[in-house]
Amino acid sequence: MSQLRPVNTSLCLEKICESNYQKLFRLIPNLRSLGKTAIGQTQNRPSLHLDILERNPYTLTIELSHCFEQPLSRLLAPAVKIRVYLDAQLAEVIRDHDRPAVDRVYQNLGKALEIQEYKWRLNYFLQKWLDHCLKTEYCFSNTADCLI
Repeated sequence: MSQLRPVNTSLCLEKICESNYQKLFRLIPNLRSLGKTAIGQTQNRPSLHLDILERNPYTLTIELSHCFEQPLSRLLAPAVKIRVYLDAQLAEVIRDHDRPAVDRVYQNLGKALEIQEYKWRLNYFLQKWLDHCLKTEYCFSNTADCLI
């Protein structure tokens, strides 16, 4: 994870979550209307797989991952689980394939600053990964029927 440490983690975390929401909707403009799963495709890049894990009036919980085809299997990485707050326009990482969920790492809520820092690092990673994904023109649909 990143070794970068902001001075005001609370403010930076909020700004990153706002930025991640905007980037997520630039990457997947039809996120609200997609079915349970969707695939983002583009030329000469691994596909992006989206699973909508939970849908509520004001939140979505999704998992977004690249799909790397291997000779005998498929690898889905980084398998980022994201809670999208539609009303507040925030997107916050819950966990990814390399790091466990915050509530598993920090069982003692008295460690608020450490929890906040851990969340910041997870969301900073998402910000950089979304930047990477936005450099390519992925087309998302409920099926793999995007024209490439």
